[in-house]
Amino acid sequence: MDVFQQLKQQALGLLDVHRAKIDHLSDAEVREYLAGIIRHAAEQVPAYHAEPQQEQLIAQVLDDLLGLGPLEVLLRDAGISEIMVNRFDTVFIERAGQLTRSSVTFADEASVRRTIERIVTPLGRRIDESSPMVDARLACGSRVNAVIPPLAIDGSSITIRKFSQTRLRLNDLVQNGSCSEPIAEFLKFAVGLKQNILISGGTGSGKTTLLNVLADAIPTNERIITIEDAAELSLHKDNLVRLESRPANQEGEGQISIRQLVINALRMRPDRIIVGECRGGESLDMLQAMNTGHDGSMTTLHANSPRDALRRLETMVLMAGFELPLLAVRQQIASAVQLIVQITRNAEGQRRITSVCEVQGMEGDVVCLSEIYKWEQQVGRHLACGEVPLFFTGAPDRLRPQLMACLAELT
Repeated sequence: MDVFQQLKQQALGLLDVHRAKIDHLSDAEVREYLAGIIRHAAEQVPAYHAEPQQEQLIAQVLDDLLGLGPLEVLLRDAGISEIMVNRFDTVFIERAGQLTRSSVTFADEASVRRTIERIVTPLGRRIDESSPMVDARLACGSRVNAVIPPLAIDGSSITIRKFSQTRLRLNDLVQNGSCSEPIAEFLKFAVGLKQNILISGGTGSGKTTLLNVLADAIPTNERIITIEDAAELSLHKDNLVRLESRPANQEGEGQISIRQLVINALRMRPDRIIVGECRGGESLDMLQAMNTGHDGSMTTLHANSPRDALRRLETMVLMAGFELPLLAVRQQIASAVQLIVQITRNAEGQRRITSVCEVQGMEGDVVCLSEIYKWEQQVGRHLACGEVPLFFTGAPDRLRPQLMACLAELT
């Protein structure tokens, strides 16, 4: 038994002895209290004195007992945006948009499985051979996906999408080059004027982050209902209700889908409904909500362009199980969605808004799109396309000069 295992055994015994006192402490206080006790107990482990990094060893023991083991050091690193455990001895991280292999590893497959159980058990979710995939979240709001054998052939896999603990605003997106100042002002006005917004982008492009930032511009006097598979959104609003879907239990019962939550949200007197991501039949209910007085609602979906986003939305509406004519679906979309914001991550890892389009009704059986802003790669900046959005005509007279100024400026 190595020094780590000996210290861990000592600490486990001490946890039972001091449990009554520990139960009344916060997580930080428990960690500090146990660290002192373990240091004292370590004096009884002869090999401990030969260790060159004794404090690091104690930190590892505490991480294993109180947290997610070796992943804790990666979770504490603010520069890491994604953690990918391919198998127990292969861990990759994303930093500044670039993937690199981490020196952090697990001891064995059993350690990875224990870590997954620690993540999903407090949330009332399960993962086993009959249900070998799970979506979950950490207390800090980070999103987790786990897959175990037999689906994960080489061993259990964990993917953690970390979210910044710093509250981002539109100005921050301007500073890091994700959008220009006129686009930021335009989007702020669009949210204030209750335009229904669809955020489109690929995996890891920053859709949820942008959704968070736009929701920050919602007036404080409005009631917001958020609906997600695994709660990721972090909205700083007082009148907010957060809903999360639930998978079926071991008997195959008790499942609550996103679609059921969207339908229920309509009975909760929302001013706006925000769905973290549309993936299926709930898209129809979301469109109907947008069309029935819940202006200013927002959602995201996976697509590579605004036009692709419309096609994907059509497909997902048809997944609702109703025999709707395609023309009727397109009419629903054209009347429900006002703006599509396309966000992209390039090869260097830079996340950037590449297009802002307005849905301008239909021409025949085709939904009309008008591009307001675009990213012009050749000149390396965002450009206004010269189109005036239709919703400007319904804006208060006092705002029109500011709205037109957004279209006049280039960056």
